[in-house]
This record gives sequence, structure tokens and C-alpha cells, in this order.
Amino acid sequence: MDSIIVRGGRELSGTIRIAGAKNAALALMPATLLSDEPLTLTNAPRLSDIKTMATLLQSLGAEVTSMQSGKVLGLSSHAVTSTHADYEIVRKMRASNLVLGPLLARHGQAEVSLPGGCAIGARPMDIHITALEAMGASIELRDGYLHATTKGGLRGAVVPLRFASVGATENILMAASLARGTTVIENAAREPEIVDLARCLRAMGAQIEGEGTSRIEIQGVDRLGGATHQVVTDRIELGTYMLAPVIAGGSVECIGGRLELVSAFAEKLDAAGVSVEQTANGLRVARKNGRPHAVDVVTEPFPGFPTDLQAQMMAMLCTAEGTSVLEERIFENRFMHAPELVRMGAHIEVQGGHATVHGVDRLRGAPVMATDLRASVSLILAGLAAEGETVVNRVYHLDRGYEHVEEKLGQVGADIERITAP
Repeated sequence: MDSIIVRGGRELSGTIRIAGAKNAALALMPATLLSDEPLTLTNAPRLSDIKTMATLLQSLGAEVTSMQSGKVLGLSSHAVTSTHADYEIVRKMRASNLVLGPLLARHGQAEVSLPGGCAIGARPMDIHITALEAMGASIELRDGYLHATTKGGLRGAVVPLRFASVGATENILMAASLARGTTVIENAAREPEIVDLARCLRAMGAQIEGEGTSRIEIQGVDRLGGATHQVVTDRIELGTYMLAPVIAGGSVECIGGRLELVSAFAEKLDAAGVSVEQTANGLRVARKNGRPHAVDVVTEPFPGFPTDLQAQMMAMLCTAEGTSVLEERIFENRFMHAPELVRMGAHIEVQGGHATVHGVDRLRGAPVMATDLRASVSLILAGLAAEGETVVNRVYHLDRGYEHVEEKLGQVGADIERITAP
């Protein structure tokens, strides 16, 4: 099992190219199931989760071709042979549930295993189920699978979401594109990944209005065609690498970054004494004057502070001046990285959904264990500021969401390497 070793104390300087968004690509790939014509995705990230989704789609009979070293994906579902999404594939990744809506919409049936993914709390499927049932689906849970069917196809409906779920919004958006009549999603998720999916579906011939707002209206069409679509920049990878020079010192330009993707996050960095400058090619980040200052953080759905940047922000606040409070409102059990940071000398107190971080002068390198995707990269970031050597174990989590992290940080001056166990 691979480990990553970080030797702290080096300032960073240079550029990091930000990849296409993992969470966007994982929703865009199942959109191929809505059409018998080719869908081409450019700027695709090269991650294990993308490979898992490709395997799932191939198990259904779709064709997936990787080109240009994985940065371009060619997808075709002209000959879907199965509507059964097997547990052995689905258990590896939460986003596997995004085949449910497209399969129902085009084929009238689906058997999808309840999904897996990171152990960061309950992410129930009831929002997806209730919405699809409102659109005419019959769904039954048997033997760990959702057995979904429709009689005469899906039909438009008004679908109010009790929570602005990204996955549910994506599933409904795809299903409604081929439903009869008009579907209105109320309290829809507003994330950039939703906007990106809507733009791709529109290029395929869907009639969608309101993406990026809490009310999305979809007028169903008889069929969708093919398209070529560029995956949006990964705002979570962007935010992660924006924190690297804040933690280690120096200045880094994140190529492809746009301020509107991370506005709430950038506001917190500004309050902490960090300069974030939009350039012609991306975002340049550096400390304004010495150590950053403590700030309080509350995670919220977009456009609020992203839960997927909470762990990385905590790593930065461990060496900030003063005391910070982080409140996690999206997922429970998402402070599992805190005890590992404490092993490195951080002073953190966790009570329920709140974590109080008392900044310390310095962290110390230590062997630590990654518990989930974002926690793993937070420990690497902390290692950039730590004295001595930090060994991050179980980094298979990392490879689900960050491509070649050791190369990207290494090219701006970090002392970092991956060790593969024999």
C-alpha cells in the first residue's frame, strides 16, 4: 500500500495546473446513457474514481475510450446491454448512483446497488427515490438493490428537495431531460458541477433553464444527441492548492482557477491575511504578511464554504495566529482528520459538529493515517509546514480525487515523494 512522505520547511514558488472537476466528470459520464450518439468529454481528470465510473458504464454495455493520456474521454451508449449496476462496482464510489436516473429515463428500468464511498457520514438515497417516484417511477429496495421501473416512461413533476442535494439534483436533471412534460426542481443544488452538467445536457439537446439557482425547470424531449463538452475546473483541487503556499510560505499561481468557483473560500483567505489575485491564467496566492490569522468557518451548500475544503482549511488554521472555530453542517463524522493533526502537534478540540483550533507556532512531522479523500490531502498540506518528516499512510483515498499530487507539489518546490510498499 502506497504512502506519501513530506519533509516540511520549504517555501513554494511556481505554477500548478488545476485539473477538470472530479465531481463534475462523475455526473457527466452517466449522461452518455441518455443517448445513442457519442459524448466526448475534454479536460477530464485522471483519477481512480473516473476509472471506477468507466468500469460501471462498461458493465452496462457502454463504450468508454480514454485518449490523450486520459484527458479526453469518448463515451457511447448505442448498445446498452444491461440495466443492472452491480454491488462490486457501486460499493467503491458514492457517485455510482448517478446511473439510476439516466437508466430509468431511457430504458424504463434500473437495478442499482446502494452506493459506497468515503466514510464521512450518512448520505441517504431517499431524496433521489422520492423525486423519481414523483416522476412516475416505482422503486423497491430488495437485497441491497434499488429496483426501479416505470410504466410508459417518466413524466414531469414539481420536485421539492428537502435538502439541496447535489447528487439528487443531478439524477433528476438527467432523468427529467427525457421525461414527458415539464419538471421543476425546487431547492435545487447550485454548485458549479450542476451548471456544468446542465450545459452539457443542453449541448445534447435538452431544454433546461435556471441552473445555478435554486429553481431549475426542464422541458422533456423525445431524444438527446451527442456532444463534445469541456469539464469545468475542479474547485476543490483549486482550493487545496491555493492553501499550499499559505501553509508553507511562498507564492503559487493555480492555472485555470477562477474566483467565482471559490468565492466564499477566497473571502475566508482574505480575512486570514492571504492575497488571492486573479491573473490572466488563473489565481495567484501568497501570504500578505507572515503567519495567517485565525478565522471561523461554517460549511454550507454552494455558494457557501465547501465541506470538501474543511479538512484542508483546518490544516492551515493549525499554525494560524489565534483560535478558530470550524462548524460542519453538511456531513457528520467529518473531523476524523483532527486526531491525526493532533499527532503532528496541533491543538484541536472537537465537540459534535464543532472543532476549535488553537494555532501553534509549528507542527512536527509524524506518521499519520488518511481516513478519507479530503482528510488525506489535509495531512499532506500540514506536512508542508511541519518540522521533519511526515508519513501519510493509506493514500489510496487520495488517488480518488487528486491526480499526481506529489508531482504537482514537487514542481513548486515541496519535498514530497510517494513510496510504494513491496
